[in-house]
Amino acid sequence: KKDIPLPNFTIHEIHCSRNLEVCRYCNESIPKSEMKNHIESEHVQVTCKCSMKVEKSLLEDHEASVCPLRPAVCQHCDIQLTFNKLQDHESYCGARTEICSGCGLNIMVKDLKEHPRVCG
Repeated sequence: KKDIPLPNFTIHEIHCSRNLEVCRYCNESIPKSEMKNHIESEHVQVTCKCSMKVEKSLLEDHEASVCPLRPAVCQHCDIQLTFNKLQDHESYCGARTEICSGCGLNIMVKDLKEHPRVCG
């Protein structure tokens, strides 16, 4: 998968076919002696805390961006909870009210950022 000078190509091709193997999962060239270790360390299926099976090499990305049990922070109260509970929590949390120090009205927490523009 690299450019090789033409005079060296035949020797290089022989060397590669003898020493390298293309991984059936990621199509990377891996030394034959390391293929078993590569598959076990990169492509073995592991189970995430959410019970989803993913390749070991993809687990970190899964946990950071896809996993429903990844940490998330409420935009209203800054409490940390799991992503799968965030929407319900934010709906409830944003519907709470607080008294505006400017006009004395009860304002829903979700509207507090916009309220100063209309506060009389």
